[in-house]
Amino acid sequence: MMEKICIIGVGLIGSSLAKALKNTGQAKLICGYGRDAARLEKAKELNIIDEYFTEPKAAIIDSDIVIIATPVGSFEEILRSIKPYLNNDTLITDVGSTKRSVIDVAEKVFGSLPSNFIPAHPIAGKEKSGFEACDDELFVNKKVIITPIGSNDDESISRVQNMWERVGSEVDFMTPESHDELLGMTSHLPHMLAFSLMSYLIGQNPKASIYAAGGFRDFSRIASGDAVMWRDICLNNKDEIIAHIKGYQKTLNVLSEAIDNDDMEQLESIFHNAKATRDSWID
Repeated sequence: MMEKICIIGVGLIGSSLAKALKNTGQAKLICGYGRDAARLEKAKELNIIDEYFTEPKAAIIDSDIVIIATPVGSFEEILRSIKPYLNNDTLITDVGSTKRSVIDVAEKVFGSLPSNFIPAHPIAGKEKSGFEACDDELFVNKKVIITPIGSNDDESISRVQNMWERVGSEVDFMTPESHDELLGMTSHLPHMLAFSLMSYLIGQNPKASIYAAGGFRDFSRIASGDAVMWRDICLNNKDEIIAHIKGYQKTLNVLSEAIDNDDMEQLESIFHNAKATRDSWID
């Protein structure tokens, strides 16, 4: 058992991980670090964290692992604030939805990539944000992608891998570039579609929601995601997201032309292939 794990940012992911770490007995003390003492106090009252700090020194000192669980746009500021209090024995990891940008920021702050910085990303979440949506089983049977960098040692990687596996996750490894390309397609693009659908409907008819059926609710659910988090994801994985938006626009054009041309065979083929693929991917 570790002595202390510090989680920076006690939102949905941070709070859910804190609770899961507590439930699996991975540290004697699970502490939260952030700016809003009132919200951190509430998280403590709910037994999500054991202690909290609003100053970096107290939060980082004596921590075995520091986990950054804030929007990726905040990483540079956070790394600069905690840098003076880190030592070579303290592992640093994150839950950021982009990896290349996170690694670039770490290199910028530290001068060279620290061997004890292990980038990671749990493929889990909800449309709700904040510790109020805390779910200690959020990571059970979910993928966690670790994107090791050249300076990482095997022991540090194994410690982060073990932490995630103990909360029920299945760990995969890939390069930062592969991660950003894959997530740009499977996660970032669907969110862009949901956000843009809502913008389109608001512009067309603000009262459209009155007549929204179950399909609309299912598709638009992820548009309830945290605005700051998704703003930062867009800015930090812009090339991949733009490429996939442009690719998707081409498929919309094919669909539009098939409808315009009364092409029954093409329409049925598109819908059949989509259903078969979706059914094979998701139970």
